[in-house]
Amino acid sequence: MNKELVDKLVSIRRKIHANPEIGYQEYETANLICKELDALGIPYKKGIAKTGVIGVLKKGDGSCIALRADIDALPIKEDNDLPYKSEKKIQSSHSPDIPLMHACGHDLHTTMLLGAAALLKESNFKGTVKFIFQPSEEDVYDDPDKKSGGQHIVESGELDDVKAALGLHVHPLLPVGKLAYKLGQALACANFFKIEITGKMAHAAVAPHLGIDAVLIASHLIQSVSSIVHKYIAPTEATVISFTKIHGGIAPNVVADQVIIEGTVRALDINTYHQVLERINNIIDGTRLSFGCGITIEYNLNYPSLLNDKNVHHTVSDTLVDIFGKESIIPIEAILGSEDFAFYSRKVPSMFYFLGAKDPANDRYFLHDSKVTFNEECIPYGSKLLSEGALKLLKD
Repeated sequence: MNKELVDKLVSIRRKIHANPEIGYQEYETANLICKELDALGIPYKKGIAKTGVIGVLKKGDGSCIALRADIDALPIKEDNDLPYKSEKKIQSSHSPDIPLMHACGHDLHTTMLLGAAALLKESNFKGTVKFIFQPSEEDVYDDPDKKSGGQHIVESGELDDVKAALGLHVHPLLPVGKLAYKLGQALACANFFKIEITGKMAHAAVAPHLGIDAVLIASHLIQSVSSIVHKYIAPTEATVISFTKIHGGIAPNVVADQVIIEGTVRALDINTYHQVLERINNIIDGTRLSFGCGITIEYNLNYPSLLNDKNVHHTVSDTLVDIFGKESIIPIEAILGSEDFAFYSRKVPSMFYFLGAKDPANDRYFLHDSKVTFNEECIPYGSKLLSEGALKLLKD
């Protein structure tokens, strides 16, 4: 990539980083994307999955390939001393002052896809490339259907004519110039759950027998659900159930009549994942009957495991070697992180790669950390991976 384009992409990335937006509210980010696509002369659709943008570059007859970048940020206060650090905050009914940060590197993903669009605009090929700038990967937020941007994109029909898809994610602990991947089930199924227990208030010392203790029930439920992984799931199946939030009770001498507990379920295998959810529901039904209480469970996110297709990887492997070098392409084990690119991967043959973005001056922090930083030298690698990968897929 020529220096002029690289410098422009770095400038774009810094603008996005300084102005992060949470899922389904990425209006300014979408406007910036549209402006850059206009400058390239690439037509696009906007308002896809509420705030998403899809550029379409067609050159003659041929297959259609999709390249995807997520564009949303996180509700995290940035704790870095960068000249372009985020000072952005949003107003919310829950809190008047929520800070935002691109702590997951989506600003880089967006920039890399714009770079790929610039490179492909000047490339010779036959077929169509869709540049999918997708909103709300991190959560479903206030979506009435409780679906992420990736799920909405897939359900919109935008992938119906697509033959293959590529995506990537920056990795702040992997050196620039390195690329990591896992074939098959590479990232976990995941959900966020919220369990509400309704008991009955009573005096905690004089008449506890007249109440239904929601705190006691919550502790019983946490222990029972937590035992699922150890007692009912094979040790070879990577699975995690974590309770991460609990709230309930009003006073030390009053039996609590309500407790809310929240957490997440992760499992690499989708059948194991559904087995876990079924057991959780059975435990809730049994607990409700045993204690005579009310219990409801709500799932606010529900991602399948991400499938990396060996044929797509094989097709682009020579291209990856040209970009990174054979020794810098690293097969890794699956991890229990999740990604809504999983919805793409279950619609069309796909590959999702981890791209080295380690900042040598700040290499101790991972994704979703207020202190994480990324090395902008990864931008040309990401743009080349997406653009050259698309050309290879269109050719073969």
